[in-house]
Amino acid sequence: MNSIPEPQLTLDGSEPLTPATVRTLDALCDAAEDATGATTPLVVAVTGAPAARMDVPLPLVNKWERAVRRLEKLAVPTVALVTGDCGGTALDVLLATDVRVATPDARLLPLAGAGTDEVWPGMALYRLANQAGVAATRRAVLFGDALDAERALALHLFDELAADPAAAFAPVFEKLTGGAGTGIRRQLMLDASTTSYEEALGRHLAACDRTLRAAVEAAS
Repeated sequence: MNSIPEPQLTLDGSEPLTPATVRTLDALCDAAEDATGATTPLVVAVTGAPAARMDVPLPLVNKWERAVRRLEKLAVPTVALVTGDCGGTALDVLLATDVRVATPDARLLPLAGAGTDEVWPGMALYRLANQAGVAATRRAVLFGDALDAERALALHLFDELAADPAAAFAPVFEKLTGGAGTGIRRQLMLDASTTSYEEALGRHLAACDRTLRAAVEAAS
């Protein structure tokens, strides 16, 4: 049995977004992309939410979102272990992962800080609306209501609740390991709501062709 990897990244959303944060996530994506043929899941631990509005330069936000998008498009499965409140950069990364296991006290906080009505400058609201729907996230977006763990689980924003997220992740680790083609399937799923049937058909056929070629190569 494969050993469960320690989180390759621990991200605290209560801390300011800095160039170092972007470099750390980019380096993690570099390593995953350079590991040709690797299928071991990439694990991140996320916690924390901004306590107040943070002044973040827009060019830095742009670099951060490019890094988060790289994480979202990696070929390997990605897993988030969530503890407590989750907002800011932690929420950005959480919503870009494939599997999310959270503690029962976890809450998703999409605004820029407690007592503010400002939007966190990342793309968390975009991903929330796409993944859970506008109606389901309306109060969190308009009024700053936190999405508690049970609500997030019901909306499929979390996959499981457990006092020890790492231990709860263990039973599905073997299923994720060896998940060749995860990136392709994920992209087809993400594209489904934004592309026409004709365009999606071309991408599905291309994905099938790549899969068949890989099978032939593996058999030879």
